[in-house]
Amino acid sequence: MVFNTGAALLDAIVLAVVSREPEGAYGYRITQKVRQAVELSESTLYPVLRRLQADGCLEAYDMEYGGRNRRYYQVTEQGSAQLKMYVTEWEKYSGRITDLLEGRMEGND
Repeated sequence: MVFNTGAALLDAIVLAVVSREPEGAYGYRITQKVRQAVELSESTLYPVLRRLQADGCLEAYDMEYGGRNRRYYQVTEQGSAQLKMYVTEWEKYSGRITDLLEGRMEGND
């Protein structure tokens, strides 16, 4: 992708992915889902997960899977509110960019 993905957009994408998993989602699964939209390495994902957890947007729990512990992440109420704000802001932002790219935005010269 030719466009950079900033921290806020990555946060929004991760929250959206995790919010679709009622029992929570683990790191590898989150990475695979996020990669459907943007380029992302696992080494980039984990700092995002830690930041969202520190901000109170995600909570984590461990569960055994195949004889190993797997860390799952779930969206908190605060995370749901943050995601809702991101969606609202994204709709405004992407609409303005689309209008500009498609020549529908009038300039104030």
